[in-house]
Amino acid sequence: MTFVMGPALLFCPADRPERYQKAAARADAVILDLEDAVALADKQRARGAILAQLGTTGVEPELEPSCTIVRVNPAGTEEFEKDLHCLAHTPYRTVMLAKAETVQQLEALEGYKVIALCETALGVLNAPAIAAAPNVVGLMWGAEDLLASLGGTSSRKADGGYRAVAQHARSAVLLAARAHGKEAVDAVYTDIPDLAGLEEEAADAVASGFSSKACIHPSQAAVVRAAYAPSDADVAAAEALLEAAASAGSGVFQHQGKMIDGPILKHAQEIIRRAQAIG
Repeated sequence: MTFVMGPALLFCPADRPERYQKAAARADAVILDLEDAVALADKQRARGAILAQLGTTGVEPELEPSCTIVRVNPAGTEEFEKDLHCLAHTPYRTVMLAKAETVQQLEALEGYKVIALCETALGVLNAPAIAAAPNVVGLMWGAEDLLASLGGTSSRKADGGYRAVAQHARSAVLLAARAHGKEAVDAVYTDIPDLAGLEEEAADAVASGFSSKACIHPSQAAVVRAAYAPSDADVAAAEALLEAAASAGSGVFQHQGKMIDGPILKHAQEIIRRAQAIG
């Protein structure tokens, strides 16, 4: 199972169908949120909104299934069971499992591509096992729910940087995902007006190896996409390096006064891959 949707994943409350197309136009993929973004009293209406936009035939969704994720409520809850019943009547087959904590929870999602959202202490500790599950295509981490599960009050310090425990969780989920060949999604940046802060964090996500970053506002999607898009100069340098490698053959060689080996070539290949993905 693969998961390739682009770097900017935009959450959209599932009970706001008038925003579906606007979200799709701004981001690489839309996450229709049936969990935190929807009040308990409105969850059934949110499911109805997802079903209502399928069209008269029931098979022509307003949103492209290959670019749509549905975030469902935590496994084992009544709302989760209702979410699954709704999904069974849609063409959407990529789901984000909120508060994923154990491999057993994933069994109820057989047949779906699952992005497991590790946002509790148990979920982070079990991230390696969760990432190994065959229907899991990616892991995401969540800072605020994690700190709440620890009894904390905030994931960030006064300067905007993550607290140590949040940084640890971020790294742990990234390592677990990549160790099992799965994609890794960086957490949302909650300070919506602070686009400069988002730009810095998105650039770090790229450099660290996250394949995408979740957004909570349309204005954030463009910033994330820009962070993942290599500059023309970066692409040209990567192409020149790969051409030099092809000419040098195997092993270590020099290029523009620098020693080049396998890891550096992989960095160059990743730049080319991201450039092609962004288009």
